Amino acid sequence: MASRTELEALDAALVQIARTYAPITVRGAFYQAVNRGLVPKDATKGYRLVQRRLLKLRESLDIPYGWITDGSRTVYGHARYRDADEFAQTVKTRYRQDYWSEADEYVEIWIEKDALAGVVMPVVVDEFGLDLHVTRGFASVTYLQAAAENIMLEERPVYVYLFTDYDPAGMNIADRVEQELWERAGDDCMIHVERVAVTPEQIRAYDLPTRPTKQSRRKSPTYYEATHGGVSVELDAMPPDVLRRTIRERIERHMDPWRLEQMRMVEREERDGLARLLTGGSA
Repeated sequence: MASRTELEALDAALVQIARTYAPITVRGAFYQAVNRGLVPKDATKGYRLVQRRLLKLRESLDIPYGWITDGSRTVYGHARYRDADEFAQTVKTRYRQDYWSEADEYVEIWIEKDALAGVVMPVVVDEFGLDLHVTRGFASVTYLQAAAENIMLEERPVYVYLFTDYDPAGMNIADRVEQELWERAGDDCMIHVERVAVTPEQIRAYDLPTRPTKQSRRKSPTYYEATHGGVSVELDAMPPDVLRRTIRERIERHMDPWRLEQMRMVEREERDGLARLLTGGSA
């Protein structure tokens, strides 16, 4: 059992980790603590300890609740307003221009982990105005069919970037997405699919914590071990800033940053104009 001094040191480190990487998941904070040698790479002795301390730190307000994200919990419902005037006041934040309507190429970002949605949404959705596809493991046929139908509407190349665990399941998820999109969208569609993370190069570059591959997930143990070394790495282990930067770099291959900033300026002006129109010029 950790001593009081050890817990205080861990708490201080977790506050720093959360401040540096926010928004970050509990599992992401755990992996950062593992890399710093603060907790063992063990679900019971390591992860659960970090989970408990992060809860304590949030309840004591040492860490703002918003720094720790959990995309796996969703509340469904309509946005509601007291009256039309209250709705009018929200226009400036709700209006979004389609940054990609005149782009020569279109981009889709796909991630395996629902819990990581809150980590990457600031880049994918807020910064670049794209949709974020979350498969929650293996995507359903319905989900894949809907995605393929949207791609079929495009008359330009579509670049699909995948982010999954480095393990047999993650590899299979990426392979299935690529195969299903190609088969369902048809040969006339220009689809480019790339699995971006996690890769062996990233594991080495960022010294990501590994674990033995679970036997139950080894569809072909001999092949996987020979090709990938028999170790697995979760997508959550990537530092959030690295994950967001990697996504940003892929997207910027298809959108000039200067052009994007020009469209944001137009968007701000149009938001202000709509707000003035709906509030009778008082916004």
